[in-house]
Amino acid sequence: MAIIKPFKGIRPPKELVEQVESRPYDVLDSEEARAEAGDNEKSLYHIIKPEIDFPVGTSEYDPRVYEKAAENFQKFQDKGWLVQDADDHYYIYAQTMNGKTQYGLVVGAYVDDYMKGNIKKHELTRRDKEEDRMKHVRVNNANIEPVFFAYPDNTVLNELIMRYAATEPEYDFVAPIDGFRHQFWVISDAKDMQTITEQFAQMPSLYIADGHHRSAAAALVGAEKQKQNPNHNGTEEYNYFMAVCFQASQLTILDYNRVVKDLNGMSSEEFLAALQVNFEVEDKGTEIYKPQQLHEFSLYLDEHWYSLKAKEGTYDNTDPIGVLDVDISSRLILDEILNIGDLRSSQRIDFVGGLRGLKELKRRVDSGEMRTALALYPVSMQQIMDIADSGKIMPPKATWFEPKLRSGLVIHKLS
Repeated sequence: MAIIKPFKGIRPPKELVEQVESRPYDVLDSEEARAEAGDNEKSLYHIIKPEIDFPVGTSEYDPRVYEKAAENFQKFQDKGWLVQDADDHYYIYAQTMNGKTQYGLVVGAYVDDYMKGNIKKHELTRRDKEEDRMKHVRVNNANIEPVFFAYPDNTVLNELIMRYAATEPEYDFVAPIDGFRHQFWVISDAKDMQTITEQFAQMPSLYIADGHHRSAAAALVGAEKQKQNPNHNGTEEYNYFMAVCFQASQLTILDYNRVVKDLNGMSSEEFLAALQVNFEVEDKGTEIYKPQQLHEFSLYLDEHWYSLKAKEGTYDNTDPIGVLDVDISSRLILDEILNIGDLRSSQRIDFVGGLRGLKELKRRVDSGEMRTALALYPVSMQQIMDIADSGKIMPPKATWFEPKLRSGLVIHKLS
């Protein structure tokens, strides 16, 4: 069962939300954050990217930077730019991209559920990235940014959410960078809150969609606080961390594509011939060609697009990993032909999130920066859940979720 609880969110007054809210810390670098914050002293970047308050070139891992985050978080509360709700609430957070809306419930997720594996992951985390976020959670004594979960579709919750969605939201704005709409409702009704808690209690698992490092950091700090408190009784706020939970079928996963610097010493003809061993290769001409189905890839080479269909027997549809196109392309193209074994460390490959489209692949190859590009059919949420259920881990750079959650709509204090 998934244990969740409502919490007293800390959030901006309605008229300030657009000045406070920001993109998540990990989708932009320090200089982009500095530019986006500009002279807006209310921007959340002063808390989640506080290196912008120091001279250019200051490391985001400098101890003074973490201290500045806590100082700024306190300042935002003192000045009334962030205000704590008087009562516990659940919240609804909706995002609209390209005419499609997904509705998430903002909840306190249970630390022990993460530690026991009831909150399931599909990606490896890096200890250095975990440690960075743990320092941020510790110094602020809060989850400033939410993590992004999926849950199995649920009719009762869907009906409840739709009832709120028909009312006026607390926040409603279009974000400047991505042009997506973000809406937010506060759930105050005790009966509705009880319904949400009970429905989650019937779910065997929740799934991390995006934000594996933030999830790990939030849960590890919670577990740390349990050990440090001699009077720990399990009801403390630090036993929970903030998550936005979406119905699995509503989530949009975009393709996550590859661009490669060289053909491992081969000519274009030799490369295409090598591909024909495991793929049916078809020249699609000069117009951009997008993969139409699972196990089909599109390749861009020498101003031409090709369809590559994996031949029968080159993949295993009964294996949650073996069925994935990221696995097929990594094994049979990147490793076997191009000799790129470790996607995490190779300097010969780069990755392009699907929001940029296949035009970006074409641009990077045509510019001469890259030699070839490979576009993949997107992974499905069902595939991710199957992998998480099997206890296996996705190959690197497999999923690109969009839209990203905005930060600063609500914050969860650990005490």
